[in-house]
Amino acid sequence: MSEREFAVIDLETAYQECQQITRREARNFYYAFVLLPPARRRAIYVAYAFCRYCDDAVDSEASTEEKLARLGELRQLLEQCYQGQASGPVFTGLSQVVREYSIPREYFGEVLSGMEADLVKSRYQNFDELRQYCYQVASAVGLICIHIFGFKDARAEAHAIDLGLAMQLTNIARDVKEDLAFGRIYLPQDELARFGCTEEDLLSGEVNDPFRELMRFHTQRAREYFHSGFQLLPYLNPRSRACVGVLGRIYSGLLDRIETANYDVFNRRVSLSTSEKLAVMAQSWIVSMWPRRLPDPR
Repeated sequence: MSEREFAVIDLETAYQECQQITRREARNFYYAFVLLPPARRRAIYVAYAFCRYCDDAVDSEASTEEKLARLGELRQLLEQCYQGQASGPVFTGLSQVVREYSIPREYFGEVLSGMEADLVKSRYQNFDELRQYCYQVASAVGLICIHIFGFKDARAEAHAIDLGLAMQLTNIARDVKEDLAFGRIYLPQDELARFGCTEEDLLSGEVNDPFRELMRFHTQRAREYFHSGFQLLPYLNPRSRACVGVLGRIYSGLLDRIETANYDVFNRRVSLSTSEKLAVMAQSWIVSMWPRRLPDPR
């Protein structure tokens, strides 16, 4: 971590740097964030920059022990942030945002725990284990976000959790090949066995019938979580609703592409084009005024 990362930074500079990080790295999220009102958009940039900053801190050629030590440092910085002793652009911005939007510290701690899991765990025995991981790396982020978006009904939290689960399960389906390159298999071991799909099959990149059946089961579960997750929308104000609608529809669109490709995620990376994302953004903006009319992603 550089000297600048610990330097005293004024708040406006912190916000600007978090926005630059988001513009550079956010990809799918960028198309959703631009729909937010300025103050909430700025806060979301900070939250995203925190996640990106932490991810970059452990995404290097350093040893696992060194990366775990960095996570320990990040936990200390997070603690200082909540005590009003932040330094550096990301934590300076975060210190203001967590106070302004009353975001519980435990959510950020869960994000760090998910990053730790990726350092020490490469297999998941069952869906309960995988669900816990997905909660840490995605649902906890969703809970952070809805505090920034603003919500008045506690039922929104359960739907935010489920939308995070749906999006992370979509990532897992799309990234089977990439994860294998890092020695990771997120698809639960008991489900691999149930459908007769071996790790050797995955490593060979063979899209055989057992793999298709496994992926069909996995994507259907993701759709069930999307069904619950999209019920978050009526609890949000229209502009925040549009942001969530874009994210949900982009990721459910990726799920559609995976199914259309007959679950072949080995020979090309599934994605939506820029024009398709812009179309999603426009449609979500229009229908955000009438949340019950949003399409059911099942």
